[in-house]
Amino acid sequence: MSNCEVFNLSAIEVQLHQVREVLRCVLHTILFNRSVGQVKPVDVDSELFDITYVHCGDPSVESRLESKINEACGFFEKKPQEVAQLCLAFFEPRRRQVGWFGKHDERLYWEKWVISLCVVQSDVFAQDHHSLAYTNARSLRQAQQQAKLEGLLTEVVSLVNEKRSHIPPVVSSSPCSFPWDISICGGSRLAFGLGTVKRMLMHSNPPAVLG
Repeated sequence: MSNCEVFNLSAIEVQLHQVREVLRCVLHTILFNRSVGQVKPVDVDSELFDITYVHCGDPSVESRLESKINEACGFFEKKPQEVAQLCLAFFEPRRRQVGWFGKHDERLYWEKWVISLCVVQSDVFAQDHHSLAYTNARSLRQAQQQAKLEGLLTEVVSLVNEKRSHIPPVVSSSPCSFPWDISICGGSRLAFGLGTVKRMLMHSNPPAVLG
């Protein structure tokens, strides 16, 4: 654990219906950039944002990732306006000798990505859906979310390019080169604490978007 690189990404506010698509964009971007095997990149146009992201083209990875995203969406549906964190972690499987004859499988984590989401209820929903004010407010809100997500993806790309020395040797030719898992936590179990997430939302500015 002492050699595990932890990336605590900038927290982002999203509306409930945006959770799934935001997580798809961010998680697939991380997995693709940490896949150095026989990858067949697939461009995917976001269903909600004017963004194209890339995944590694492995149906099993996509299915497993979608299952975890469903868990996250279920959390927010039960606890709206909550803060939750997803941790995408890469590890090396190890088998350790226990006693004379026993062996124990363990995971040696070498990189973790913490994604903090805060689901908010937009004020625009309280307005007349046919009014000009509603249309303008919704367009503004969408543009703001677009900029935040673009900034978050830029942050991911910057980090994967800057931090490489901790990556272990590649021993698999599969599209997703390293074993990984995803955990979800909320409330008092947040990895970096609710106060930290709120400060990030209030004071952090998203990095400049790559041209």
